[in-house]
Amino acid sequence: MTTTTFITELEAEAASTRKCLANIPEDKFEFKPHPSSMTMGYLASLVAEIPLWITYMIKEGEVEFSTFKHREIKTNKDLTEAFDENLSGAIAALKEATGEQLDRMFHLKSNGEILFSQKVADYIGPTINHWIHHRGQLTVYMRICEIKVPSIYGPSGDDKNY
Repeated sequence: MTTTTFITELEAEAASTRKCLANIPEDKFEFKPHPSSMTMGYLASLVAEIPLWITYMIKEGEVEFSTFKHREIKTNKDLTEAFDENLSGAIAALKEATGEQLDRMFHLKSNGEILFSQKVADYIGPTINHWIHHRGQLTVYMRICEIKVPSIYGPSGDDKNY
């Protein structure tokens, strides 16, 4: 896959993702469907953040959990602004990516220990899939909380013309 293909996929998924994030009310940020589940606020923040991972993969070549700064999300506006910035950054990084950046290894670390490594070009697609997976989880949380689920790949049960 080329970076153009990844950009096209990110842009295709962005509108649906943003519609989901825009529907998450702050009073549901602490909701979790099960004690072992993450909260809706954390999950929504993760969905907003994953495009940033692509930027780090290309520009930094690694994500170090012990120093990675998560943006503080307190409001829905914070959430959608973070998403918009992270998406723009990922698209810019992909447009500017060099062959050298794409061919090098990406490392996921915790306190200096390498947890996972893969070539950057080979891990962008799975990262996009990971993002879509978590958006799917978020729509389940939304349904449980009776938050309208927007159309993603076609009408949702909340669309009037369905």
